[in-house]
Amino acid sequence: MSSEFETFEEPTPDLDTAMQIIKTFLEHMEYTLGKDKYTSLLRDVFTALSYSVRDRLIARWLDTQQAYYHEDPKRVYYVSMEFLMGRTLENALMNLELLDDFKGAIESLGYDFHEILDEEQDAGLGNGGLGRLAACFLDSMATMSIPAYGYGIRYEYGIFRQKIVEGAQVEVPDNWLRYTNPWELDRQQHLHTVRFYGKVIEYKREDGRTIYDWVDTEHVMAMAHDTPIPGYGTHTVNTMRLWSAKASREFDLKFFNEGNYIRALEKKLTSENISKVLYPADNVQEGKELRLKQEYFLASATIHDVLYRFRKVHADFRILPDKVAVQLNDTHPALCIPEMMRVLIDQENFSWDDAWDVTRNTFAYTNHTILPEALEKWPVWFFEQILPRHLIIIYEINERFLVEARRRFPFDNERIGRMSIIEEHWERKIRMAHLAIIGSYSVNGVAALHTEILKTDLFRDFYEMYPEKFNNKTNGITQRRWLKMANPGLSALITEAIGDGWVKDLEQLKKLKPLADDPAFGRRWGEIKLEAKRSLAKYILKHNCISVDINSIFDCQVKRIHEYKRQLLNALHIIALYNRLKSGLCQEIPPRTFIFSGKAAPSYAMAKLIIRLINGIADVVNNDPDIGGKIKVIFLANYNVSLAEMIFPASDLSEQISTAGTEASGTGNMKFTLNGALTIGTLDGANIEIMEEVGAENIFIFGMNADEVAAMRRNYSPKTWYNGVPELKIVIDMIGNGAFSPGEPELFKPLVESLLSSDTYMILADFASYMASHEEVGRLYLNREEWLRKSIINTSAVGKFSSDRTISEYAKDIWKVAPHIVGSRKERTPADGSITPETSL
Repeated sequence: MSSEFETFEEPTPDLDTAMQIIKTFLEHMEYTLGKDKYTSLLRDVFTALSYSVRDRLIARWLDTQQAYYHEDPKRVYYVSMEFLMGRTLENALMNLELLDDFKGAIESLGYDFHEILDEEQDAGLGNGGLGRLAACFLDSMATMSIPAYGYGIRYEYGIFRQKIVEGAQVEVPDNWLRYTNPWELDRQQHLHTVRFYGKVIEYKREDGRTIYDWVDTEHVMAMAHDTPIPGYGTHTVNTMRLWSAKASREFDLKFFNEGNYIRALEKKLTSENISKVLYPADNVQEGKELRLKQEYFLASATIHDVLYRFRKVHADFRILPDKVAVQLNDTHPALCIPEMMRVLIDQENFSWDDAWDVTRNTFAYTNHTILPEALEKWPVWFFEQILPRHLIIIYEINERFLVEARRRFPFDNERIGRMSIIEEHWERKIRMAHLAIIGSYSVNGVAALHTEILKTDLFRDFYEMYPEKFNNKTNGITQRRWLKMANPGLSALITEAIGDGWVKDLEQLKKLKPLADDPAFGRRWGEIKLEAKRSLAKYILKHNCISVDINSIFDCQVKRIHEYKRQLLNALHIIALYNRLKSGLCQEIPPRTFIFSGKAAPSYAMAKLIIRLINGIADVVNNDPDIGGKIKVIFLANYNVSLAEMIFPASDLSEQISTAGTEASGTGNMKFTLNGALTIGTLDGANIEIMEEVGAENIFIFGMNADEVAAMRRNYSPKTWYNGVPELKIVIDMIGNGAFSPGEPELFKPLVESLLSSDTYMILADFASYMASHEEVGRLYLNREEWLRKSIINTSAVGKFSSDRTISEYAKDIWKVAPHIVGSRKERTPADGSITPETSL
């Protein structure tokens, strides 16, 4: 073996001793950071330690890329606008199975390991369930040795950092890249050109073929930043590649020399705005335009990268579907479809039919929303200005599709209009979901109910035309982050009881079920829950200056703030409970701590008003001596993965209360259940499947189902419920009369008016059932032993909801890929010691 190769040799296990770890840590501190024990800060300690861990990742990472290059398995490309990764250091050590080794070594130097972990900022690459699902999928794909890459955008300022000022959400930049990010490797030599604007010149070649020449375009460069994604207990380390926008010209010397310094940098600043912020405000035209440019930027850079990698080994793009599966995570990356067509036709000289055959057999589309208003539609004139060539391609896709649809459904013009990619209203728009369905070979929902709604309602026309495309893949979560790492106490107890096989096979948690009837095991389970609640209580005291009772029910609703998720219903219940306590009607109830957390979109006024209301209720309830501290209301600011890892283990009750038929799946519900929380929820999303797994007697279901909601909606009168439920009327009148906004009595009038005029998400109709279900919760909690028994049963039944199961179904049913086991370099090096560089590019 050559000495060159030996320099990259991964440390053998016997060298991963405390002394070896300390040696690499100190070397990075001195030679990488230029610091010593006198000048280093805690941030330096974190960075040096992270580089030490990254060293161990990179050897496996290079092995993985070499294996993919030489052995050429079919690869999966998961394209998502969001990857909500959370912190990396502890997760990487856990997956490398080196957590205890590194912890012991670093603490022997006198450092507090947990302080070092807390020094890491969450990567600001996502907002909610969409991004966290993508992160769980990356973990599962690496753990299951699926050859896969994640593609996204490297947002410089993420979504935003949320502060609560006088009860209101205030957005400030999330400068998560303020310091060096030790996990990413910049590929500065690896750039793709992304084009915008310009015009299209159409002409005929001598052979009669029409040529489209996209000219006079503006260029932005997409630069790759790679992050290694290690699997648990495997040699595989996959790649998450994020794109940052760079100007094609950094600096205009002509303007600078004229003294126009701002104009000299204008092009650079405008270009690089594309990767500044996740989801720019869409209530102004400039924000909408920037978001469309972000989506095309991601699509174009990714497609060029996928084809670049494919062409390293293969000359014929016609076999692309045999070697590549591109999964579109919602409609945001749907522009990958016309971009693939553009490249194949304009650059590779494919005929339309050949290009379409390759394209439609390469892409698969996951839908994540049932709400019609959440399905992306872009004005045609946006495309005319920003992406004129792609508009021509989309028109052609649509024209050919409509010919096919008319053959399938003759004389049904209404249906044809519904199915068209182009929405022909006063402002013509492009329906991105329709483009994704037509251009993909698979369309999947993310929970059984969600998929049924897609087939029978939202996309019924398409299902009747392409029934073979539609399938369900119920979402899942990675138990490694959400139990083993987030809840080490419970994880240790489970492993002691049933072994550690559950870490890679969550179905093994079924072995816990007999232990639910063991009082001694139940007591230990309860002690661990109490310790987690104690940790969260300390966090609440530190950040909210409120003391909470750890023996109270920790009743948690943590998720994106949106009307359909019905945080407002939860708030109405709190007010009603407060009124009952004030009037002395329910003294024999267990104390409750209501915990909210989540961000509202900056331009979503109603969601931000709900946050104001929750904090207004907190101000009143938390400071009223008449109720003796029986209930407390907490809003934890700046919800992110790290905060979630503290909340889920401490939760007693999980609020999953969206209107039936509105939530696609949800994954927070799964994380709560995994950590032993009981669920109060509607028959919506994955709640239904959770109920089927844990048993109806171990979950609190209330309210209407999706069919009942649809039936009632036709003649729904919110005022009937307002006038018919006296307790509800009192609560709403209190909100409208300024009881929770004494300085601004009119503040919450829009919420009241919305409830009484339309109540789109039927909060009033479900209120009485919700109150009754909460009474059941209180009664059960007073029977501590029975509550713990049900808690254990919930955790034991959650095996279905591992993202490993979800990914295995994607791999088998959609992607048609198999695990590809990666060996170490020693196992794979030819006898002559030669290697071929596959730099993961």
